[in-house]
Amino acid sequence: MSLSAPSLRIGDAARLSGVTAANIRYYEREGLLPPGARSSNRYRLYSQADVHRLRLIRLCRAMDMSLDEVRTLLALDLRSQADCDAACAAIDGHLEHVRERLAELQALERSLLALRNSCDGTGTHCGIIEALHAQADAQDAPARPGQHLRHV
Repeated sequence: MSLSAPSLRIGDAARLSGVTAANIRYYEREGLLPPGARSSNRYRLYSQADVHRLRLIRLCRAMDMSLDEVRTLLALDLRSQADCDAACAAIDGHLEHVRERLAELQALERSLLALRNSCDGTGTHCGIIEALHAQADAQDAPARPGQHLRHV
């Protein structure tokens, strides 16, 4: 990839990278992308290298990597064995996270199937709604403020 002088405005960089202008600004604030150079009229300007970096960020985010995981990978050198080892460790960690999420989603699927099977649509009462009310009544305590409930 050749280095080029920053000449692309944020809208062009967004279009070429597939990342929205708002996300480009966000990635700058988060330190994933160096702040864009500024033109004389204060427009942000980006280079082809910046567009490549944005594409890489978008690819990693599409693989559901956290910003910290992306940050780790962006900091690595392509030619360093230690960095290759670090990249492998980062991907292994993310793969474990994905496997945990798959197990959670499979448990959610089983719960939803059981719920769906509780009603065939022919009775006078909806088994699904009754089961949901029973599950809500069975919960011990409300969530603490700031606590987010998971699906499973």
